[in-house]
Amino acid sequence: MSTTEIFLVAMLIIFTIPYFIWRIFNLDYVAPLVVVQIVAGILLGPGVLGALFPDYYQFVFSPSVIQALNGIAWWAVMIFVWIAGIELNLKKAWLNRRETGITAGFALGTPLVFGCVVAAGMSQHAGWIGREATTGQFVFGIGMACAVTALPILILLMEKLEILRQPIGQRILRYASVDDVAIWGVLALILLDWTRIGRQLGFLVVFALCSYGFRKLMIPMAERDRWYSGLIWLAACGFAADWAGLHFMVGAFLSGAVTDSDWFDRKHMDMMRHHILLAVMPVFFLSTGLRTNWNSGGAAVFAVAGMLLVASIAGKLAGIHIAGKILKWKAGEASIIGWLLQTKALIMIIFVNILLDKGIITGEAFTALLLMAAASTMLTMPVVYPKLQDR
Repeated sequence: MSTTEIFLVAMLIIFTIPYFIWRIFNLDYVAPLVVVQIVAGILLGPGVLGALFPDYYQFVFSPSVIQALNGIAWWAVMIFVWIAGIELNLKKAWLNRRETGITAGFALGTPLVFGCVVAAGMSQHAGWIGREATTGQFVFGIGMACAVTALPILILLMEKLEILRQPIGQRILRYASVDDVAIWGVLALILLDWTRIGRQLGFLVVFALCSYGFRKLMIPMAERDRWYSGLIWLAACGFAADWAGLHFMVGAFLSGAVTDSDWFDRKHMDMMRHHILLAVMPVFFLSTGLRTNWNSGGAAVFAVAGMLLVASIAGKLAGIHIAGKILKWKAGEASIIGWLLQTKALIMIIFVNILLDKGIITGEAFTALLLMAAASTMLTMPVVYPKLQDR
């Protein structure tokens, strides 16, 4: 078979298996399709499919096919992160800054501390810290992964729960938006390379100047031209950030963060996100699964994933309950908000892909974090739905 034919076989597997599992087992109210695709990516990776059928795995996922898949995955996830940056709702957050600041601060800070404690324990054992990482980078990277909230997936879940446009849904979006900015800011600090600090500072200065010009150019444009110009801006920012040593995903997020959501029709933005999730993001989930590593042993990876899951959920719920006490929320609100904000999935997976690319974590740590992200997201709907019915 030619490389093209094998590539198409891989695409057939990527789109068929997760969808059939999702539909046959009627998992719509247990987990979004994207979570099933993430889990399928892990199962199709070297640790499961590759171990059971090594010859078949090497035939389908040959280096040339993986290279083609990675190219699609990089561009797909860049667009997705760009949209996440555009959808940040910082204006409303500023109007409600006391409530938003307190809640977002505890929602981010408490699971960060819990995750750092687990990461400090992991750092005492070989096989978890990446070859390029300092202990501080590793600990804060893992801690921040435990604190992440996946804003795009959160939107999908709240749409499914029919609370997105309700007051509680809009409050949750404000909290998640502020945390998103903080998360990417911390990531940029983790990735700072003192041997390239001049180049990185230069990137930030040039980015600020170019952002001013970009915004001026976008205002008089028709919406159809804004979409195309936005994609050019995305590619340029991704390239510049990667050249500076920060990672192209940091550039993708920044390119969206300085783009006003008001420049685009809301329905068109929702359709764009939906079509990206439908048509190309499954390739990213598969390529992520191909990077999993079980060399430290399955038991160790699952044990660490379990500890990270406990740290992530307990930290998020504890932080939100503290905020609820300070702000005197109604009974039951803190639990609903806490469980929704602990949703991980896509943004956390993108985050840990960057940590793996930069050598801050190993493949084993990456696998444990991936399992934690999938489990935390799958828990959200079954826990939150009955709580909403009791309100």
